[in-house]
Amino acid sequence: MKLGILGGTFNPIHFGHLRVAEEIGEDLGLEKVYLIPSGIPPHKSPYPIADFSHRLEMARLASNTSPLLEVWDIEGKRPGLSYSIETLKLFHSHFGFKLELFFIIGIDAFMEIKTWKEYQDLFRYASFVVINRPGYNREELFTFLDSLTAGFVWNPERKYFSHPSGNILLKRDTTLMDISASRIREMVNKGKSIRFLVPEAVREYIEKVGLYLVHEFA
Repeated sequence: MKLGILGGTFNPIHFGHLRVAEEIGEDLGLEKVYLIPSGIPPHKSPYPIADFSHRLEMARLASNTSPLLEVWDIEGKRPGLSYSIETLKLFHSHFGFKLELFFIIGIDAFMEIKTWKEYQDLFRYASFVVINRPGYNREELFTFLDSLTAGFVWNPERKYFSHPSGNILLKRDTTLMDISASRIREMVNKGKSIRFLVPEAVREYIEKVGLYLVHEFA
């Protein structure tokens, strides 16, 4: 079983998140890509985060039209801070030993992985798909992986990094959508349209519930 994980605060989820999940799922032949809204992010956020129930519902509304995407409330059910290592372990516990798991992450977030709990163990539980962003080059990724001392080795024939666990690390380009969740919140707060930035069902939900209207989200 080949599954993908795309986690995030999804505050709110937008077309940038969805397109990455869809493209990587198709590219790697995954059976499902699970969208995992974070419960309580372990790193202090510079902005207020909408309640988990709202972010979960928006993710569900956003993914309804894709047979490839699935939403799991796994981090909202777990007490305390939401650590990726615990989520990966739960995936393996739930789906069994035949699971082949791919963790999808932007290169900007990946370059901060040393701050994550038990970060070196993450590579034993999942292969990583690092999504390229403008301004990053291959040499930076090579240098950073060396600094992790996690045992990654470049495979020039297959164009990926191999980990001693048998998992791999891939770098992928996807359709570039310069959409920012913080910008969406700011636009909502100022009464501006967010059509074509988020799925229509998500836009309607934000409007119905009145999310991101308070001053703190500006």
